[in-house]
This record gives sequence, structure tokens and C-alpha cells, in this order.
Amino acid sequence: MTDNGREMSSELWRKTLLPASATLQQAIRSLNETSLQIVLVMSSDGALLGTLTDGDIRRGLLRGLDLNSQIETIIRRNPLVVPPQLGRDTVLQLMRANKIHQLPIVDDNRSVVGLHLWDELMDPHERANLMVIMAGGQGTRLRPHTEHCPKSMLAVGGKPMLEHIIERAKAEGFQSFVLAIHYLGHMIEKYFGDGSRWQVRINYLHEDSPLGTAGAIGLLSPRPEAPFVVSNGDVLTDIRYGELLDFHCRHGATATMAVRQHEWQHPFGVVRTKGVDIIGFEEKPIARSHINAGIYVLAPAALDVMNAGEHCDMPTLFGRLQEHAERTIVYPMHEPWLDVGGVEDLKMAQENHPTNAQ
Repeated sequence: MTDNGREMSSELWRKTLLPASATLQQAIRSLNETSLQIVLVMSSDGALLGTLTDGDIRRGLLRGLDLNSQIETIIRRNPLVVPPQLGRDTVLQLMRANKIHQLPIVDDNRSVVGLHLWDELMDPHERANLMVIMAGGQGTRLRPHTEHCPKSMLAVGGKPMLEHIIERAKAEGFQSFVLAIHYLGHMIEKYFGDGSRWQVRINYLHEDSPLGTAGAIGLLSPRPEAPFVVSNGDVLTDIRYGELLDFHCRHGATATMAVRQHEWQHPFGVVRTKGVDIIGFEEKPIARSHINAGIYVLAPAALDVMNAGEHCDMPTLFGRLQEHAERTIVYPMHEPWLDVGGVEDLKMAQENHPTNAQ
């Protein structure tokens, strides 16, 4: 994980890496410097050999080792590890079941790319990363509800959809928000102000004309120094924005798109043919594909392919990045998610959040 605004998640875990030839003295120094209570022992080719804790060192000293002895003989080999894509809830279940507070994250080559910590997963630290929320759309498919109200300000569960998004992100440590506004933007600005009511910082990007789902980020000033989250203002979800950000950083991507699996069942039986010959039948087959969930993480470098004030949609931005050989990846979602694009979607959202729904 790099540049995601938290010291542990960016570089501190790297200080836990030691070769098997390291001494007990070096391991003790690493434990003291990081306070992460673990040393990750690496092979010469960069793969994880095992782990080491303060208890392992003490047991080694009791066996007659001294501070100049190599740690190789006291390594806990083949420790429990997880891949980068594993979600927070599953990670917590594994840590709880195995009674561990640190869990290395490794790639396909068993190289360490991060370290899960129980305390951070349970109590996320404040994140310096920016969150940009696109709230400038006119919501034409939601009329008449949006004739005098911005789409993202429509009430669900007694509060605007935009407030749900901000509160969820704040609960994960996000403190700095930029709201891109256009249609009836003054209503959004009046309601949220500078964000102090929610104990966050809110600034605004004013679109003189609609700039698409990505265009407004070309107006960001100053330019973000770390990866930032972008969300559509009409997406209600239980996604963990911090986990999405960490996933992006672990994979070294320039742009990450959250995606949902969508299933569609063909209403008819399908006949498979070769020429005029029938070679098989499928009774109402189910097609599965990934759809754009309207939530993203972008590295600052993604802004290099944008021009301030130009109309640009997110698929266009991702396409440009691919043309420049930048890495673009997907983050598969399994959490509840609803894109409130039409009247029926709004009704569904209000039924699922019935408290004082309007």
C-alpha cells in the first residue's frame, strides 16, 4: 500500500521486513521501531519465509541463543497469509478465528505487499485522502422529484443521499471532501456548508456546464498529492471506501473501478448451432457480467490525461489511461448497492431505509 495517507499502510510495515540472516538484535530493533509486534522474514528472492514475534525471540534466548544469533532457527514458517483482494470482513473473521492481530498480505509470488492490523481494521485512523462526490446531475429520470431538488439531496431514511455517503466515509476516517455541483448546487452548498456540522471539511467545485462523470475532477486545485476516492452522488452502498482505497494502493494502480456482478436470465431457451446443425440447447441461460458501480479511486497521475473544463466520462478517462499504458483495475463488490437513477430506484431505497423517508 502506498500514498494512502496513513503511515502504517504506506511505509511503516516495510520496516518489519528482514532477511533470515538477520540477528536477534536486528529483529528486536525492528519490533521497537515499528511497534507492530511482528517481523516479516523474507527469502533472498523476496518471498515471505515466515514471521517472528517478541515471544519467539524470548523463547530463542531461553534456548541459549544470544543477540548475535541469526533468526533463521526461530522463524514461524508458513504463516497464515491473505491475498490483496480479500475483503475486510473475511480478514477479520480469519484473524478472530486464529487469534492473531497481524496478517501479512502477499501476491501470487508470495511477496509481501501489505500488512493487516487488527486495531486498524477495527478502528480506522484518520485518512488524509480526498473524497470527491459528483453531485451536479439534473436527475431527469427522477422527475418530478428533482424539479426543485438536486438528485443527491433526495431524502432516503430521513436524510439526503449525499449525507449518507459523507457519513459513511467519515466513519472510515475520511475528513476532506469536495462536492462537484451544478444543477441547483446552491441548495447543496447551503445544506452542507463547510462541513463543520459533520466535523469534516467540505469544499466545492462549481461546474458552469455539465462535465460528465469525470470532468469535474479536472478542475481540482490544488492537485491531490495522494490517491483519492470518487463517488457518484446517487449511489447508496455499504462499500468500505477505505478498503477500496487500500486495494488500489496495494495493486499499484493508476485507476480503480468498483464493479458489481450483474446477472441476466435469457427469457427463452437458446439453441446452439453450427451451420444448420443443432449442437446443443440451453434452457433460459444466465449471463453474468461486471457493471460499473460508480465508485472509483484515482492516483494523482490520472489527472495528467485530463484537460480542465472539458466534458469527460469515467469510461473515457479509463480508456485514455489504458492508451497511456497506465494500470487500470477493478474492485469486485459484494456489498449491498443501489444506483438511484430512476423513480423506482428511489422508491426501493426509501423502502429499505424507511425511517422518516419522504
